[in-house]
Amino acid sequence: MRKLTKKEEQIMELYWSRGPMFIHELQALYDEPRPHFNTLSTQVRTLEKDGFIGHRPFGGTFQYFAAISREEYGKGGIFGIVKDYLGGSYRDVVSAFVRDEHLSLDELKALVAQIEASEEPEKSR
Repeated sequence: MRKLTKKEEQIMELYWSRGPMFIHELQALYDEPRPHFNTLSTQVRTLEKDGFIGHRPFGGTFQYFAAISREEYGKGGIFGIVKDYLGGSYRDVVSAFVRDEHLSLDELKALVAQIEASEEPEKSR
């Protein structure tokens, strides 16, 4: 999943927070000077082509909606960073957080305990 541009992220934030909308409804949410209808339409169709937005036909127009959640997009970003910049090693990521004191040893132990507790029912199958 690619990273959104600032303008695309602004559009997605509106769809995530407001739900399905027509382009004219999206346009009305912007402060003056508002982006041109055709500009927004092109940006939304690009987001649709890339799988971020979907649509439903309504007469001769379309109502657009977020095809992925904010959480799904965020996860894709995290996984991409780990893959592209940290060699795909999640252990190195956690180690860096502990080393740089963004995650205390006690927090790490609590996280491990939480993971182990969530895996226990699977082990008893």
